[in-house]
Amino acid sequence: MGLSGGMTVTIAIESPLTDDAADLIVGSEAALRAVYTEDECFTFTADELARPGISFFVARTDGVPLGCVALCAYDDYAEIKRLYVDPKGRGQGVARALIAHLEQVARQSGLSAVKLETGDKLSAAVKLYSDLGYHHCGPFGEYKEHPASLFMTKNI
Repeated sequence: MGLSGGMTVTIAIESPLTDDAADLIVGSEAALRAVYTEDECFTFTADELARPGISFFVARTDGVPLGCVALCAYDDYAEIKRLYVDPKGRGQGVARALIAHLEQVARQSGLSAVKLETGDKLSAAVKLYSDLGYHHCGPFGEYKEHPASLFMTKNI
């Protein structure tokens, strides 16, 4: 898949338990902890991402991991977890490519919507999701209202 800047990226399902995945998950956690406290983060660990019903995707260019996202499949919707792009891949469309891939997989799996929990302090992420057609909704699944949480959804 071609991205802005002429970069070609491949996206494939991978184990979240590899060294490359660990580096991406550590980067994701660091980015969240830069703006949120531990009790404001609702992330999954690598072990949690390795559970059945969860697909972990890694975007690479020339074999180098640039970003990741996890699709958690529920009865009729998918949830986005751990969307993260390494600084060396930012601004080139990697996050958009990861979300498009996740949505395609969710659609092919017969799911009708994609949902996510994020926070308003992650303004670039909120803008990206809004630009891609996600809109605000209430808590879903096991989430409860939380002052740091912002819930979004998109029918696919």
